[in-house]
Amino acid sequence: MKKLNKLVVATMATFLMLPIGSVAAARTDMVDVSNHNGYMYVSDWTGMRDKYGVKSMVTKISEGTFYKDYTAANNIATAKQAGIYQNGYHFARYKTAAQAEAEGSYAASLAKQVGLPNNAVLVTDVEATEQQYTPLTTNDYNNFIFMSTVQKYGYRTDIYTSGSWMNNIMTVKPGTGWIASYPYVVGDKQWYTGNHAWQFSSTQNFAGTTAVGNFDVSQLNDEFYTGGQNTKPVNPVTPPDTSTVANQDYAQIGTFKAFTTVNVRSGIGNNSPVVATYAPGESLNYNHIYIIDGVVKGRYTSYSGQQRYASMGYIPGENFGTRTAITVSRHYKVHYGDSFWFIANKLGVNMYTLAANNGKSINSMIYPGQTLTY
Repeated sequence: MKKLNKLVVATMATFLMLPIGSVAAARTDMVDVSNHNGYMYVSDWTGMRDKYGVKSMVTKISEGTFYKDYTAANNIATAKQAGIYQNGYHFARYKTAAQAEAEGSYAASLAKQVGLPNNAVLVTDVEATEQQYTPLTTNDYNNFIFMSTVQKYGYRTDIYTSGSWMNNIMTVKPGTGWIASYPYVVGDKQWYTGNHAWQFSSTQNFAGTTAVGNFDVSQLNDEFYTGGQNTKPVNPVTPPDTSTVANQDYAQIGTFKAFTTVNVRSGIGNNSPVVATYAPGESLNYNHIYIIDGVVKGRYTSYSGQQRYASMGYIPGENFGTRTAITVSRHYKVHYGDSFWFIANKLGVNMYTLAANNGKSINSMIYPGQTLTY
């Protein structure tokens, strides 16, 4: 999960790019995603499934009582089409039982809205400062209230937290829980086998698929996160019903390569005049992504200096090509009194990933004037 707390970041990107079965190691059984990963295509999931053995996903649904993840509905729908079992998670902000109940109702209601199936797992992701400084017994009761509330909506539920918090900040009973703990080298380690799942990395790169960027991956120790079901693809609908898909846009730069004829329009609207086409195999460099009534548009600047909008596919549904996003490094200068926790909260990034990306752990010293990459 692209969240605030993790344990230790793995330094094993090359190893993780190997397909399942190449060595004895932790399995990439489950992937969790959020707005940090953007909209997931059916081809992303099928590549993960076929090349890496992914069979389950968890998508962020909500946070506190104030945030709805805009990618959840799409990510659930595309995972379903690829035959990936769908689950969701809620980033907990509660400190009291009343807040836990409110967040449980909020998360479960939104889960219904975005299409999370009945009997899926709706996880409480408990790792924020609100819980860090709350007594264990209080956290345990608040987690119980949240989970009991979620179950009233027809969902199963579980606790996600770090290995360092388990049974210290809150209780995770044997045979339950999804635990994050990142060894420096995974190798053939098998950690937290007494829990439902072990999240062992946040830097998985699914080489050879259309999935772009780093992902959080977990090994499943039982069938809790697959519902005991054999997943298999269902027939996708092309084009999909986009009548309830809200318009969205987000900053992203990258390259799009068409594998069918792609229309290019003069304006962002789906009825704007077609001014050009891209043939299968041709590529363009885009600088922004728009979702217009379910159609994904990539904006680019033409040779004449005009803004053009190429259709890249449907949300959810068919893709018209492959998209390779470009990651841009950003920098932060450390100020007096800063900590990894403070900086991560300020920038909206993962604390443990921030530290690892700079060759440190969250317990490392940082100094005013030092530059961190994120």
